[in-house]
Amino acid sequence: MDEIRRRDREGTRCRILDTARRLFAELGYDQVTMRLISAEAGVNIALINRYFGTKRALFAEVLAVRGRFPGVLDVPREQLPRRLAEYVADLLGSREEGPVLATLSRSTVCPEIHEIVRDRVRSAILEPLAACLPAREALIGATAATALVAGAGTLRRLFGPGAFDEAGREAVVARFTKVFEACLGEASG
Repeated sequence: MDEIRRRDREGTRCRILDTARRLFAELGYDQVTMRLISAEAGVNIALINRYFGTKRALFAEVLAVRGRFPGVLDVPREQLPRRLAEYVADLLGSREEGPVLATLSRSTVCPEIHEIVRDRVRSAILEPLAACLPAREALIGATAATALVAGAGTLRRLFGPGAFDEAGREAVVARFTKVFEACLGEASG
């Protein structure tokens, strides 16, 4: 019986998280209410409060569920500029906006969550990237590269998917590889 309850709790918690992830991505933080999540997930609002506490805490958990830069930093240091450039080219050419990017783009104007967003960028991109760089290059190199990645996300939102297809993916990768090499200093060789 305890096993069934635990699985049910886990299933309910996952359903709430999945619903919240979808709603935050579609509507943004300000437009999503606990009542809306409750109704869409088919659960009592008290369960959301029990599992997550506040909407802010639920939002933080939605962002935390996604790992850091998936697979991007898992290359030898000399390949890092090109791998980051490929990530940016794929982001600019993507026909679908990922759930984390969509959530962040629709939610960053809300002051209540600036700290959560800042922490997410720090833990998912900035710190893992800095850990890949030589100590004297780490902070400035990781900051510059993070700015490029974040800027690419903004550019994609402004111009839409495929806006840079005319240049061709390899041309975009080549150009951004040079920029990332400059940002990362001796990380590139």
